[in-house]
Amino acid sequence: MRFTDPDIIELGDARSALWVAPRAGGRLLCWRLNGHDVIYWPTQFDLSAPARIRGGNPLLFPFIGRHRVGATPNQWQDAAGAVHALPQHGFARDLPFDATVSADRQAVEMTLTSDARTHAGYPFDFTFSAHYRLDGNALTVTLETRNTGDVPLPYYAGHHFYFALPHGLRTASRLTLPPTLRCAQRSDGSISEPVAENAVYYPGDPQIQDQLHLLRQDAPQGTVTLEIPPLGRRIAIELATQPAAASSHVPWYAVTTWTESDTSDFYCVEPWLGLPNAIHHGQGLRWIPAGGIERASCTIVVTDDAVATAPSASLVPAT
Repeated sequence: MRFTDPDIIELGDARSALWVAPRAGGRLLCWRLNGHDVIYWPTQFDLSAPARIRGGNPLLFPFIGRHRVGATPNQWQDAAGAVHALPQHGFARDLPFDATVSADRQAVEMTLTSDARTHAGYPFDFTFSAHYRLDGNALTVTLETRNTGDVPLPYYAGHHFYFALPHGLRTASRLTLPPTLRCAQRSDGSISEPVAENAVYYPGDPQIQDQLHLLRQDAPQGTVTLEIPPLGRRIAIELATQPAAASSHVPWYAVTTWTESDTSDFYCVEPWLGLPNAIHHGQGLRWIPAGGIERASCTIVVTDDAVATAPSASLVPAT
């Protein structure tokens, strides 16, 4: 089945297809490989309120996660003491992006440019782009942030990949992490002390619900793998895909694991450039100098051995 909304762009081919909605927060809606959904999309959705949709890949910018000033959520305070309102996960997922599609229709670049709407809660000039490229069973995503202003720009962006995983298969699935330390955000916005963690979990494990897995910054970042044996599927998120000599490429700071409920047919694995509330505690907070640019890339590679017999999540046309 296909989306019918004229603002939705379809990329790829019959074997590997991608749908994106630039005007709905630059949203990747679904990635379908060999007729089966890798990235989950719900059967009921409203593209006029993209931040409320559980599915696809919402783009998190300029700040990821929950931030607060004192007891008040969705606010941040700058160095001069001024307080600014900013929604959880930032504003990018709610705003329209411009889009450029490659001639071979295997790639798209979607760009958000600062304006009066963004200056209200984030008084900086920027362009923020997401570039998606399909290559068979692989999808490479690059986030690019450019400081177009004349003062340093604070940010920490990230992904929110919703991977299709039927809830009844969570305990039969495996999540393998590179060397990491595990922590969480406390209710006051601070971050708990990191603890050593296992290399392997299953997605139903409450230990990793809404958890932050800190990546080593002094070593290659490796791969996060989600295996779903009943579907014959292996999803590898290769984090260290940036060219070693490319000074504009920056490492991921953490990977977050989350799902909404025990009956949700998705599981989120989210590469982030910083931790929630980093604008206040500094863990992962990045500053781009005037005129500077930073990029962060990852590649999702899917091995789907049992695709001929595995059940597929439904992909419905837009309403």
